[in-house]
Amino acid sequence: MPEETYNPWTVVNVVFHHLVDQGLHPTLGDGHPGDPAAELLRALGITPEAEGDARQKAAVHDHLAELRRSVFGEPEPPVSY
Repeated sequence: MPEETYNPWTVVNVVFHHLVDQGLHPTLGDGHPGDPAAELLRALGITPEAEGDARQKAAVHDHLAELRRSVFGEPEPPVSY
């Protein structure tokens, strides 16, 4: 039987709505919510995946841009007509 998967943010959203319905006011810290949300998921027995983390996506994007610059040089500015 294949392992069942869930979007981690959906799980966090369900938990938050449940807490709000109970009259609570949950927060995920003062900064980026990724780390506290990952801890919440781990507490629920769910292993968060890195590809769901926007910071990971941004880091990959920046690294690819750096590689392109090192291979092809600085990109030409866009041409506006």
